Parts: sequence; C-alpha cells; structure tokens
Amino acid sequence: MLESSFNLTETQRSFRDMMRAFSDEKIAPNAAEADRTASYPWESFNALRDADLCGLGIPEAYGGQGADMVIQAIATEEISRHCASTAVTMLISKLGMLPVMNFASEEIKQSYLPKIATGEFQASYCLSEADAGSDVASMRCRADRDGDDYILNGSKYWITNAGISDTYTVFAKTDMNGGARGISCFLVEKDWGVQVPKLEDKLGLRGSPTGEVIFDNVRVPKSHLIGAEGQGFTIAMHTLDRSRPTIGAQAVGIAQGATEYAAQYMKTRTAFGGPIADLQGLRFMLADMAIKTEAARALVYRACAMVDDDPEGQLTMFGAMAKSFASDTAMQVAIDAVQLLGGNGYTKDFPVERYLRDAKITQIYEGTNQVQRVVISKRLLG
Repeated sequence: MLESSFNLTETQRSFRDMMRAFSDEKIAPNAAEADRTASYPWESFNALRDADLCGLGIPEAYGGQGADMVIQAIATEEISRHCASTAVTMLISKLGMLPVMNFASEEIKQSYLPKIATGEFQASYCLSEADAGSDVASMRCRADRDGDDYILNGSKYWITNAGISDTYTVFAKTDMNGGARGISCFLVEKDWGVQVPKLEDKLGLRGSPTGEVIFDNVRVPKSHLIGAEGQGFTIAMHTLDRSRPTIGAQAVGIAQGATEYAAQYMKTRTAFGGPIADLQGLRFMLADMAIKTEAARALVYRACAMVDDDPEGQLTMFGAMAKSFASDTAMQVAIDAVQLLGGNGYTKDFPVERYLRDAKITQIYEGTNQVQRVVISKRLLG
C-alpha cells in the first residue's frame, strides 16, 4: 500500500502556481466563447503549445517533458478550472498516444510521439461504437489482413477531437468470433481515408468536438498494428487505467472553479441588508463544496501517484475510485454553485451553468460511473 497521506513536492507546488497564472491569463478569456460557439479553442490550444505543455506526458526521449502523473493532474486541474474543453485538447492526445508509448514499435514511437509533443499533431482514441460503449467486446469494426496491410471497415462513435486529430488509435476485430480476444489496435493517419460525417451538438464540453468516425476500406500498414493481434482489449484497459485518474483531475478542476466563483459571488451579492456570505446556511453549502473537492483531489493524486509507482497492482481499482468520486463531486458542487447564485446561476451570463454542463460528461466518458463501481466491487470481491 502507498502511504495514506500525500504531500506535493516543492516542484509540484511551483508548477501549480505557474499553471494557475497561465490559465488565468491564457485560458480563461477564451472559455465562454468556445462554449457559446461550440468551436475548437484554437487560441487556448496554441497557448498550450507555445508553453510546451502538449508534451507534458510524453517521455523526454521523444521530445516531451516526461512529467510525472501528479504534475499532469495539476495541469489538467488548473486548465479545467476555467475551461474543461481546453483540458481535453491535452488529455485526448495523451490518451491516443498511451498505446503507442506502452505497446508500439520503436519506429512508430519515433515517428509520432515527437509530433504530439510539439503540438504539430493531435490524436484521438477510437474504442466506442454505437452499440459497443461499456460492452467493448461487442464491437463490429473489423480489420482484415491483406498481404502487408490491414483493411479497416466500420465506424466509431463519441470520438473526442474528431475532425481535428491527425492520428486515430483504432480498436477493431481481427477475429470476429474471438470476443475480447479478437480485438486488435491500430494507429491510423487521417489522410488514409478517415471520414468524420457528423459532429454531435452536445450539452457540455462544447469546445471539444465529438463525432462519428467512419473507416471505409481504409488501408493500414502492418507496421501500424500496435502490439500483437488479439492484444487490443488488454491495450485498451491498460490505457484507461492510466487515463481515468486525469479525468478525475478534470472533474476536480471543474469543482474548484465552481467553488471559487461561488465564493466570490457570495461576497458581492447582497440580500437582507448584507452580503449573502453572511448567511450561515449558504456558508455551510460552500464549506461542503470545498470539503468534497479537497477529498476528491486527494484521491485523484493518490491514483496518479500509483501510475508512476504501483507495486501492488491496485491502480485499476484506485483509478476507478478517483474517476467516479471526483466526477460525482464535480456534478454536486456545480449544482450547488448554481444554487448559490440563484437565478443568476441559471443564466449564461455567469460561468457556473457551464461548469454544471461540463461536469456531467466526466460521469460518463472513459467508463460510466456505474462501470467504475463494477470494477471496484469486482476487485474488492476478488
């Protein structure tokens, strides 16, 4: 077991201060517009790229920063404090490249990781299908061997960064009767024939495009098979274990932003002859928001530390705990923030309604919170 307490190092604290100032200056001004227009936050992404933050989670050997997972969580949290959509622009490329980092050939790593690290390329992760979300093994997308290539056919749904990404990490059946053991993983370039016919009009995270991705006889070189044939399900689960804690960090950032905004509002809004911050019932609500957020943060950091050092193999369970608890917290905190602002909280003139809409997806993507509880209980029951 890791120690029950967790303290940030001086380096991590300094990084937090830097990221907070950076997000206040470079991310916050663009957040409302990206949400209002449902447009990709290019100005914010370019700021991330200029600050060398695109390569934060990419190993130094491939041009990245090689930052530990707690540092990556801090970056995600501070960006999400203002704009959860912008945080996804960083998270999704890391998600798409985790199979490459952990299972691909050296040739593939050298070809793609440096481009992700500089922000020249972006990546997507294509696992879910219309009838295969939580039930990954029921996917119908297929890859048939043809000499030195594979022919990829099928569609993927709810793909983050669809139409923006340069590469798509695609999971497809190489054995249609093999169930989970019949899934393989491929790295596909957009110019090979990747089609994005539809983008979703979403409730939240509106600055991050989500869409359907279609593969119609897309020819993929054998060199772009990641891992071995039939290893895809293992690669997918290994990847999600290492990505879910940062979704927890995104949720913590949303909760933190909502709490901070509500606190400032309470000091300036007057009722009954004084600021509503003087009303004990509302003060207690704010205190509970802060308590829940801090508890979620601690669990997220612990799970992130396990990614770097997981001696007893508990990452799967703690990653699921961190993701589910933090996202449930973000949702409740955002609801309470809207309540604290009253009627103003229900309007788009104030950011808390955006926090509420953005928080909801953290309970759903990268495994619904119901699935996370299945994972946790399965581990507990052996």
